[in-house]
Amino acid sequence: MTNRVQPIIVFDVNETLLDITTLEPLFERVLGDAAVMREWFAQLVLYSQTLTLSGCYTPFGEIAAGVIRMVGETRNVAVGDEDVAELRRLIGSMPALPDVAPALTKLRDAGFRLVTLTNSPPSATPTPLDKAGIAQFFEASHSVDSVGRFKPAPETYRHVAEAHGVATGDLCLVACHVWDTIGAQAAGCYGALVTRPGNAVLHAPETPRPDIVAADLGAIADAIIQRFAPKG
Repeated sequence: MTNRVQPIIVFDVNETLLDITTLEPLFERVLGDAAVMREWFAQLVLYSQTLTLSGCYTPFGEIAAGVIRMVGETRNVAVGDEDVAELRRLIGSMPALPDVAPALTKLRDAGFRLVTLTNSPPSATPTPLDKAGIAQFFEASHSVDSVGRFKPAPETYRHVAEAHGVATGDLCLVACHVWDTIGAQAAGCYGALVTRPGNAVLHAPETPRPDIVAADLGAIADAIIQRFAPKG
C-alpha cells in the first residue's frame, strides 16, 4: 500500500490489550486444567466465525458461555450457572497487559488517533477498558455488534472506517491474531501483528502478510511511528 495519510490505529481488545490468562484459574477449578482456557478461546473464535459464515449472529458473550459448557461436556464435567456467571465477570474485568499503556502513550504522543474494535458487545460503564485503566487513550470503541457479524468479516472493518469518515486504507489494525490482520488487510487496511505467546505469522501462499510484525506492543508502536508519523 502507498502511505497517503497517517492512519487511525485500530486495536483488537481481547489478548491484544487485555490479559486473557487471568481466566486460567477458573478453567483449572472447573475443568481441572488451566490450559483448557486456550482450547475454549480457540473454539470461541471458531464458532463466532462459523455463525457469521452461516448468516447467524449471537452476542460474543453468549457464545463464550455456550462454548465453556460444550468443552465441559466433552470432558464429562457439568459447567454450572455460577461457573458461567464467574466467567462473564472475569471477562469483563481483565487487566491490561504490561506493555499496553506505554505503547499507547507513545502513539498518542506521536499524534495518532486510537480506537478499538472488538468482537465483544458494548458494555455499560465502567467498561472493560475503564476497569483496565486504558479507556482514556481511545477516542472511540467499536463493536461488531453494530453490524451483526464477527471479525474477520470485511463489514466489521468497514464499519470503523465509515464511523470516522475515512477509507479502510486509512486504518491500521493492531492485533495478536493473524486471522484478524488477514481480515483487515483483505478489507484494505494495514495490519500490524504482535506475536504474543502462541501467536505467529501464517506462512501460506496468497495470504496477506502483516505490514508490521513484532513481539511486543512497544515495538509495534515504534514501527508504526517510524512508518507513518510525519517526518520533520
